[in-house]
Amino acid sequence: MQAAQLLKYDKRFRLEIKNIARPIPADDEVLVQVKYAAVNPLELLIGTGSVRLIQNYRRPITMGNEFSGRVIAVGNHVTAFHPEEAVYARLPLDHIGAFAEYVVVNQDALALMPTNLDFAHAAAVPLTGLTAYQGLHEELNALPGQRLLIPGGSGSFGQLAIPIAKQMGLNVVVSGNTRSRESLLELGVDEYFDYHQVDYWKHLAPVNFVIDTLGKAELAHELAVIKPGGRLLSLRMGPNRQFAVDHDVPMWKKLLFTGAGWALDRQTAKSDVDYRFIFVRSDGQQLKKITRIVEQENIKPALEHQRFSLSEINSALDMVAVGHPKGKVLIKFGEEA
Repeated sequence: MQAAQLLKYDKRFRLEIKNIARPIPADDEVLVQVKYAAVNPLELLIGTGSVRLIQNYRRPITMGNEFSGRVIAVGNHVTAFHPEEAVYARLPLDHIGAFAEYVVVNQDALALMPTNLDFAHAAAVPLTGLTAYQGLHEELNALPGQRLLIPGGSGSFGQLAIPIAKQMGLNVVVSGNTRSRESLLELGVDEYFDYHQVDYWKHLAPVNFVIDTLGKAELAHELAVIKPGGRLLSLRMGPNRQFAVDHDVPMWKKLLFTGAGWALDRQTAKSDVDYRFIFVRSDGQQLKKITRIVEQENIKPALEHQRFSLSEINSALDMVAVGHPKGKVLIKFGEEA
């Protein structure tokens, strides 16, 4: 089968298409024929070696973190999945490989696709959905009645984070673009700031939490609206000492993460804000809960209109890096949509 592989870490890395053996599922694994794989900023971080302190891959490694597809075969101990079923997943961090015609997945990472989505839209859900779910439930430990701000929340992350937050009883505030205002208000957003017209940090009453999707350039504005004792969760700014403690890393890594996050921890501590960073893991049970939300709210993730073949993987990566896509960038395998 064909697979897109990383041969070495490099700031200007390119993936190479290789012919490799089709994998055979172990007793607790499922063999899936990939229909679509999503291309994410995470691929850029992996390829450049930026996250090797969190997960260092032996190269060559088949890349790709999330996908949709159809079950081909199951291992001897698998009872929850059967051939021909439509499934999707965020692959385990230490066992990625969605940029390939076939992939084996531990059954604990897998879920049946939402019934309201086709393979293309389903491939755009797992990574973002699990990030939102784990961020809200595990990193923020949010409670009903508390207030959450998502700057830049009009993108794909907000589309899934908002209904999860509303189901938890949170008051949700979003800053975003003009075109997404009405659709996000329909999802339950309590307050919306069009960033073309209003600076949220000048008008917003203090919130308990901020989920950062924009990075360090937005940090001062985010800190300005968080209540003392509140929490800032970033998807972009990088790990710190608390991340090392939560993930029980060796002492040498703890020291490195502490150093890397020192400036962030110092700046957020001045505002009496607790800083957290998330690196999302696979979880099939959580993905089932996300599936129900997607079905109930009839959520259809935004997709970049241009589709790429596996042979065009590097063009797809460039689109994610500098192309300003209008939604998730997808790699299409075969003819089925």
